[in-house]
Amino acid sequence: MTAQLFTPVELGGVTLPNRIVVSPMCQYSAVDGSAQPWHQVHYGMLAMSGAGLLCLEATHVEREGRITQGCLGLYSDENEAALKPVIDWVRGWMPGVKLGVQLAHAGRKASAQRPWKGGGPLTQADAPDLPWTTFGPSALAYDPEKKWHTPVALDAVGLKRVKEAFVSAAERSLRLGFDVVELHGAHGYLLNQFLSPLSNHRTDEYGGTAEKRRRFPLEVFEAVRRIWPAEKALGVRLSAIEWVEGGITLEDSIETARQFKALGCDFVDVSSGGNAPGQKLSVGPGYQVPFSARIRKEAGIKTWAVGLITEPEQAEKIVAAGEADCTAHARPFLIDPRWAWNAARALGVETPPLPLPAARATSILPFKPKGTVAKAAE
Repeated sequence: MTAQLFTPVELGGVTLPNRIVVSPMCQYSAVDGSAQPWHQVHYGMLAMSGAGLLCLEATHVEREGRITQGCLGLYSDENEAALKPVIDWVRGWMPGVKLGVQLAHAGRKASAQRPWKGGGPLTQADAPDLPWTTFGPSALAYDPEKKWHTPVALDAVGLKRVKEAFVSAAERSLRLGFDVVELHGAHGYLLNQFLSPLSNHRTDEYGGTAEKRRRFPLEVFEAVRRIWPAEKALGVRLSAIEWVEGGITLEDSIETARQFKALGCDFVDVSSGGNAPGQKLSVGPGYQVPFSARIRKEAGIKTWAVGLITEPEQAEKIVAAGEADCTAHARPFLIDPRWAWNAARALGVETPPLPLPAARATSILPFKPKGTVAKAAE
């Protein structure tokens, strides 16, 4: 009997060979948005994981939209050129792997320290040219008590600039050959900030009611959808709830997902929280899976489940029960870069292909992978 986790799934015009996604994971190791040798090693390693989709980290559409100085970007020709060898390497050695990228803008949570330096707001003590100006739907700091920067509320010119930046980054993603684009509308970043009554206090057509708060994220999606081909996939990551009284509710997110679907959204990557320092999470294995299940059922859209999904049997149960179409994993892949390959072994199914230099390892095992792949011999 085939494990459901290892059956194909269609996202828009893209067919993934299995339902395991390497979730976007910030590496904080770029230079002015440009990929470095670390990215070559990191994504090259994860391309051999056996996952059906490898999704690159939050890749920012504006320099000012980066979370930290080390965040990846696609806002310049230099960024695009630096990322191309990474993509080319993966395509050459693992041609069957589908590649995605998460396009993001940090909004009021930009201009921050890297996590290993505390993750708080940058100050002038960090460098002469820091911090930089941040932007948001309203002039409300993420956490005033910890002296987070008060963002500049985006005016009509700023809204147009940000929307065009998302489109430009999507165009660069298309030239680079990505199969999937995910717009980051979760974790307290800009699109999430517009959706939330906690961070959006506008009184114009982009604030007030839930319908008005959705308007800018929907406009951004619609603009990207116009240039992103139907034979590829376009989705959104949402924070389904905010874990704070007065924040986004699951019912809000179900309706948001319905409206994204009406514009041609192919999937929703269902997460939660990140927009309020006072959030009170109830964390445990698969704690966000019920949100994915509700959105999938009630909005009628494909979903990814994320959050403390660490064991193959757990992921299989989620997919088999119809609670999500894919399971997305971040830290499990950092601990075990062959997580999907080992999941196939644990579930008793054929393992995904390996490149020829690595496939020799199977000679000591009582099973064989589905096949081997290799760059054309020189």
